[in-house]
Amino acid sequence: MTAPLTPPPHQPPHNNGHGDPWQAPDPMTGHLPPAPQRAQDGPGLRTELREAALVTVAVALAGLLLGAVWLWLAPRIPLVSDSTAVYLKDTEGEQAIGVDGTFTLLGLAFGVVTGLGVFLWRRRGGVPLVVGLTLGSLLAGVLAWRFGIWLGPAQDVAAHAKEVGKGVVFDAPLELKAKGALLAWPLAALVVHLGLTGLFGPRDPDPYAGYYDHAPRPAQEPPGTQA
Repeated sequence: MTAPLTPPPHQPPHNNGHGDPWQAPDPMTGHLPPAPQRAQDGPGLRTELREAALVTVAVALAGLLLGAVWLWLAPRIPLVSDSTAVYLKDTEGEQAIGVDGTFTLLGLAFGVVTGLGVFLWRRRGGVPLVVGLTLGSLLAGVLAWRFGIWLGPAQDVAAHAKEVGKGVVFDAPLELKAKGALLAWPLAALVVHLGLTGLFGPRDPDPYAGYYDHAPRPAQEPPGTQA
């Protein structure tokens, strides 16, 4: 003769979309409860677009500073005239390469600073913010290039040579031969910002974090007794 088995413990009712969303599931089936509904993350699309536009304008205007610093630090290319033609005073000089290199290094430095600044301002990141930073950096590079040329020596070399006179050394116009240097700023800003966001940006909480630590174990049936 076999004694009746102990009835299974009372099972909690299914959630069915009501009550406690963290209600434990049936321990015999082991089904996970549905993830709770979360409120919308972030400040909203309109706010993100407004912040992205602000970043674009602010970073682009910083290009004026880069143009002025570029003019200040870039090496000069000396020219001389014999009243019939204009020549390089130093035919073996590498000043032209130095001009491009100076712009590239400054662009990288400004990109690091702006990428860090945007991250510290809005740590949560977001696609609109990244797009605004990239677009603003591209505009800043172009603005720095044209502003530095405008501030630099006169572009009309012939008129400048006639003005200074025969045999007088004067500076050649500022020129950026390697146009790829315009990408130094946006690339540096993008890498720094994305890297900092990936390492130190906020994380979304895991809705199932700690669930398995507190989940009930399946009840064990007591063995039957033999008469």
